Amino acid sequence: MSLRDFLSKQFIDVIDWVEPEDGILAYRYPMQDREIQNGGKLTVRDSQMAIFVNEGKAADAFGPGLYTLNTQTLPILTYLQNWDKAFQSPFKSDVYYFSTRIQTNQHWGTPNPITIRDREFGAVRVRGFGIYTYHISDPKTFYTKVSGTRDVYRVEDLDGQLQNTIVARITDTFAGSNLPFLDMAANQAELADKIAEQLKKGFADFGLALDSFVVENLSLPDELQQILDQRIGMNMVGDMARYTQYQVAQSIPIAAGNEGGGAAGVGAGLGAGVAMGQAMMDSLKKATPAAGETGVAPAGGAVASAETKFCLNCGKAIPKVSKFCPECGHGQP
Repeated sequence: MSLRDFLSKQFIDVIDWVEPEDGILAYRYPMQDREIQNGGKLTVRDSQMAIFVNEGKAADAFGPGLYTLNTQTLPILTYLQNWDKAFQSPFKSDVYYFSTRIQTNQHWGTPNPITIRDREFGAVRVRGFGIYTYHISDPKTFYTKVSGTRDVYRVEDLDGQLQNTIVARITDTFAGSNLPFLDMAANQAELADKIAEQLKKGFADFGLALDSFVVENLSLPDELQQILDQRIGMNMVGDMARYTQYQVAQSIPIAAGNEGGGAAGVGAGLGAGVAMGQAMMDSLKKATPAAGETGVAPAGGAVASAETKFCLNCGKAIPKVSKFCPECGHGQP
């Protein structure tokens, strides 16, 4: 290699960067102790920004375009280097590229349930997860506070910090919303908008812009979800008396089918079902007397259900002391 070839490799005429893969936020152009030729070209593509850093200080920033590097296009760097207007020689500086593309499908979630005060249920623990998108809006701030002098800074390097920021803001939003859990779960879009407003300033502190924030799901831990399901079931049932009657009606054919084979078995099962239904209905009548009734047994005698029983074969009401059914003649216990 000739001396001329060696010297020619010490100067950089063209600076550009093509992202080799997804997930790169910042990239330092490899200078390798070379100097940038005065009048050299800087290419910044769409979805990119570039900044010059001189002796650790962020200087000029460039958006998409093709630039000729001189004192006119590098005013801040010119000031830092104390160049005069006749500047013609090569100069040394670090160049960093930043991807301003929207980083999509970023996932967030609460690693542990968040305890909030609920107006309906008291203190409850809430879990949530969803997705969000962001992009670099201020490369100087991002360089100063986040990426620094690293050769490559990736999305996963920032993921933990953003996750913690999101969870902290969500906790504050839940605590200050004063909304019951059921209302929050039913209005996830509005809740996401409120959380996004809280997050935008925190992202801006890192030189980032939050583009979208989505709450995909809000839920309770399994043990609390079971309790909520039971409460919802009770509210759906409403009238317990009618619910009990329905349950009795459902259990009669089951009891008849499990009592044994043959006609006698069916009859015995039916009689047992009817007896069980009658007993439950009597108990409900005692617990909820009709309008105008006092619920007190008549003074002249005992309650009718205490003097009768039901035939296990035909289901007819018979005197309690009878050993045989007067209707079908079946023996009674």
